[in-house]
Amino acid sequence: MLKKGENPNHPKKGASIMVDPIRDLKAINKIKRLLKKTSPRDYLLFVLGINNGLRISDLLNLKVEQVIDLEPGEILTIKEKKTGKKNILMINKAVYEALELYLGAVELKDSDPLFKSLKGKKAITTPAASNLIKKWTTKAGLRGNFASHTLRKTFGYIQRTQFGVSFEILCKRFNHSNPAVTMRYLGIEDREVSEILLHEI
Repeated sequence: MLKKGENPNHPKKGASIMVDPIRDLKAINKIKRLLKKTSPRDYLLFVLGINNGLRISDLLNLKVEQVIDLEPGEILTIKEKKTGKKNILMINKAVYEALELYLGAVELKDSDPLFKSLKGKKAITTPAASNLIKKWTTKAGLRGNFASHTLRKTFGYIQRTQFGVSFEILCKRFNHSNPAVTMRYLGIEDREVSEILLHEI
């Protein structure tokens, strides 16, 4: 039983932290429905995160002026905050619709952070985004360690399991040094290993 104020999606003190992706498409859609009704900003953050696979720090670094005129299929080149490497943000249809919903619901200047905090002029912080993700996953009935890397890992997991994207391609997307790093990052479940043993040769 959870104690008052305890979050099931926050690791216990001293525990080894391995952040989980959201593996269930139904849970992803449940979170999208919830956020679309309650917070256009959070809805955009979630949709942008799971559709692009960028680090949360790079999403929170975006300014309104960088994305306001982008159309579906257009690409924004960014510089990764952590690595200094160039990467791209793609505006697909889902991201475009979430962006339109958000920008139509709030008053922001072109120079404002895209994901502006409700408490000031700056962008929300990575720890604040982690707390939001924990709340979203809890409301969706999920159990596990969910945090800022969850959106990036969800992108990789769904691309791999639903669309058959290889670790080599995901490695390139994540700007990892080699596919082995990507495999460790996304994690292979024991169930997946067991399932391949059922393949008849």
